[in-house]
Amino acid sequence: MTGQDWLEKDFYSVLGVPKDADAATIKKAYRKLARQEHPDHNPGDAKAEARFKDVGEAYAVLSDPEQRGQYDQLRAMAGGPRFTSGGRGGAGFEDVFGGMFGGGQPGGGRVRYTNAPGGAAGFEDLLGGLFGNGGGAGGFGPQQGADLATSATLPFRQAVEGSTVSLSVEGRTVNARIPAGVRDGQKIRLRGKGRPGAAGGPAGDLVITVRVTPHPVFTIDGDNLRMTVPVAFDEAALGATIEVPTLDGSTVRVRVPEGTPSGRVLRVKGKGVPGGKGDLLITVQVVVPQRLSSAAREAVQAFGIATSGQDVRADLLDAAKK
Repeated sequence: MTGQDWLEKDFYSVLGVPKDADAATIKKAYRKLARQEHPDHNPGDAKAEARFKDVGEAYAVLSDPEQRGQYDQLRAMAGGPRFTSGGRGGAGFEDVFGGMFGGGQPGGGRVRYTNAPGGAAGFEDLLGGLFGNGGGAGGFGPQQGADLATSATLPFRQAVEGSTVSLSVEGRTVNARIPAGVRDGQKIRLRGKGRPGAAGGPAGDLVITVRVTPHPVFTIDGDNLRMTVPVAFDEAALGATIEVPTLDGSTVRVRVPEGTPSGRVLRVKGKGVPGGKGDLLITVQVVVPQRLSSAAREAVQAFGIATSGQDVRADLLDAAKK
């Protein structure tokens, strides 16, 4: 948007608020008008759509303290809404600023303004710097740099333990510390590591999307680590103490209670993400033998005979009738 646009539009009137309205009043007025004029509530109404755009434009300026200050300053310099950019019924821009700087001519004659010897300055030249679209040193104040996005792929163990990675961003190297326990797809924002600002403004941020390569045994769940452990039928039926690996390369002894079914989760305290408060969560998977020796087959048949009075699907059948 140019300075000319701001001269011609009274954003306070568009929102129906006084010039000294605070931010809350401006926001409340905007929400009311935006709902009222929204195209979804006024299908096919071109005038409502135009009003909706005007309301959004007004709010975008007045809700930003910096832009609102610039807008108020410009309107005050130009004498308020009674001035236009030229034509009938109002004083042209050159007439207004000619009087301010002693260059006006009687009868509404045009005035030629210069930035430097031999150079003519039009409307955009005079106000370009005020709104940040002027060249060189005419920009209005510092401008923050843009945010940048990149990605980093980590082996599972590095993601769990935390790591420092070096990334190439627009020809420069950025060292980023990835915290322990980062998940696949998680985004990390590094303040001030994006594109440099202009005119002394702050740099933007660097947003890193982390990709974690899967591990054949472990998965991460917040501060916890998860794994699935095969358990023999007799171990699950009679109970047993088994050894399971941990991420640090050691093992830990875990008690499998008698009668443990597949899917039950056993917990080992303090063996989750290093440095965190998580645990190692072990999901039991009861293994059914694929091949049986003659002795094993006879033993299983004997077990079936001994437990023939038990219907393992009785609860399922009862539940299906409800």
